[in-house]
Amino acid sequence: MREFTTADGARLAYRDEGAGLPVLALAGMTRDGRDFDYLSQHLDLGAVRLIRLDSRGRGASQWTGAQTYTVPQETQDALALLDHLDIPAAAVVGSSRGGLIAMVMAATARARVLGICLNDVGPELERAGLERIAAYIGVPPAVDSLEEVAERLPGAMAGFRDVASTRWLEETVRHYRAGESGISVPYDPELRTAFEAGLAAPPVDLWPLFDACAGLPMALLRGANSDVLSAKTAEEMCRRQPDMGFANVPDRGHIPFLDEPTALDVIHAWIERLAKV
Repeated sequence: MREFTTADGARLAYRDEGAGLPVLALAGMTRDGRDFDYLSQHLDLGAVRLIRLDSRGRGASQWTGAQTYTVPQETQDALALLDHLDIPAAAVVGSSRGGLIAMVMAATARARVLGICLNDVGPELERAGLERIAAYIGVPPAVDSLEEVAERLPGAMAGFRDVASTRWLEETVRHYRAGESGISVPYDPELRTAFEAGLAAPPVDLWPLFDACAGLPMALLRGANSDVLSAKTAEEMCRRQPDMGFANVPDRGHIPFLDEPTALDVIHAWIERLAKV
């Protein structure tokens, strides 16, 4: 784990491994770089340089308050990391909120983006799914052990089927912490305030952000049971970007783990396409 400091003084953590094509991995709202542990095991790190950012307020990065937990600020943080590493441009894998950041990067700093892989996110997000997420952000589970969390996850993760119990244990240690005061979450609880503010704000048309990605090597992964990215929205994204790789990942909700065979097929094809650009 390494660190760098942003222009506003925030100390942010990141992982940097491999060599070759730079791929910046951006996690979801309450997630951090560990979300890409599963994917990293299936990448050729002799040909891919995987850079994983813990966004501010998450993982090992500094908590900086609800007012700073915005997509524009986190976009600037992602670009600042590329500057810190002297990387002119990178491909971006963005899960959920990380995908929104990737699209903003393409719209506002096109020269810094080589291509984008979106994981269960698009320019239209279903209100029901967002409200489900809002219900648990910043709320530690009312249990006494990580083992109990793992037992409850299958019921809490909408749309996931046929997931091994060992995977739920892996997910538990990535997304919860055990301490003297009980089970807690590895992120600033003020993310809840920021998320609720976003839900309360007037709707914004995000299709121009997606359209700004035209011409870039693109890939889209959707959990077949997702309540955040609808099949209709994914279909329209594919219509607008006919060259975009696409997988409707079976037995997955929001968000796929990224090591499912159908997901890996699309990711590897996307990386091969990037290598030819």
